[in-house]
Amino acid sequence: MKLQFLQENNIKIERLEIREINLPLVHYFETSFGKTEKRRILLTKIFCNGAVGYGECTTGEKPFFSHETIDTAWIIIKDVLSPIVIGKEWTAPSEVGQWFKQIRGHQMARAAVENACWDMTARIDNMALHELLGGTRNDIPCGVSIGIQYTPEQLLEKIRIEVEAGYRRIKIKIKPGWDYDILKLVRQTFPDITLSVDANSAYTLADINLLKSLDEFNLLMIEQPLSHDDIVDHSHLQKQINTDICLDESITSLDKTRKAIEMKSGRIINLKLGRVGGFSEAIKIHNYCDEHNIPVWCGGMLEAGIGRSHNIAMATLPGFILPGDVSASKRYFEDDIIDPPVTVNKDGFIEISQMPGTGYEPREEYIEIITVRKETLPA
Repeated sequence: MKLQFLQENNIKIERLEIREINLPLVHYFETSFGKTEKRRILLTKIFCNGAVGYGECTTGEKPFFSHETIDTAWIIIKDVLSPIVIGKEWTAPSEVGQWFKQIRGHQMARAAVENACWDMTARIDNMALHELLGGTRNDIPCGVSIGIQYTPEQLLEKIRIEVEAGYRRIKIKIKPGWDYDILKLVRQTFPDITLSVDANSAYTLADINLLKSLDEFNLLMIEQPLSHDDIVDHSHLQKQINTDICLDESITSLDKTRKAIEMKSGRIINLKLGRVGGFSEAIKIHNYCDEHNIPVWCGGMLEAGIGRSHNIAMATLPGFILPGDVSASKRYFEDDIIDPPVTVNKDGFIEISQMPGTGYEPREEYIEIITVRKETLPA
């Protein structure tokens, strides 16, 4: 895939702004990690000769999905990443990811800065971000992720609402005690929907009989059933079950992707921008999977509008053939931080804007109101 860069002059970032906002969810979201009722979200904004670029750090509040948190990302961006990028010239945003290679881990902090550089480049070049990335789609199919509920009846009602809204894939979270019987009930109620499950590393190989039993439910995939950093046990498990395993937390780089595919640890990849460190690495992983006939799809991290708009742009790449978790703003937030909010049409697709940048503008005044801390880092 050939990337497009049109600006004639090098870009030099003059300053970088980081801020934390608080957004309540319209409904709590529960996984095997725990329950989230509001989101602390870290935003980045870079400046160059009147142009701006926006990023969002997709890490959680606590180190459950990964080792990163909002507070560690703030420190890494302020003390490590900003000194690297501020005042340094670059001709293509992919160079920024190379500057960060010396840093071990902290992919979500790195993505928050690098993705803002991609956004700025698209705005300076007066082109859509998805076009800059090499995207080919005019719309993307959407699925939804439904967390663990208080009761099975509540889960069934939520699934019914999303099916009627047109979403093309339903994913439900599972954990020990909320798995086989729940799936049996869901399949009896909705025999024909495209259904997948996400375990968020809640099981081990000792649970292999339970995981084998899920084959009867005709699932699209079982997402990350075993340890968050594992590809060895997943390889053993995939050989013993019929349902496709999808790797999520295990996929942190192109190198880890290559090893997982060679070991046949799963047949599907969930590609998350923050988890792999930004657009540059995500494109490399996408290309590798495409070459090896491994389907990819775009996972979600309860992003606000800036992160959601970046996911939309990434999901236009040709290898994203399965519905992702990039759903409408209103599913999570009463008042999102972008204009217009992300919407999904009745057929379950998001139509791709051809406007420069992401096609969604941050609502600066609203963002200022919900900001709880902010710092500007000059050259």
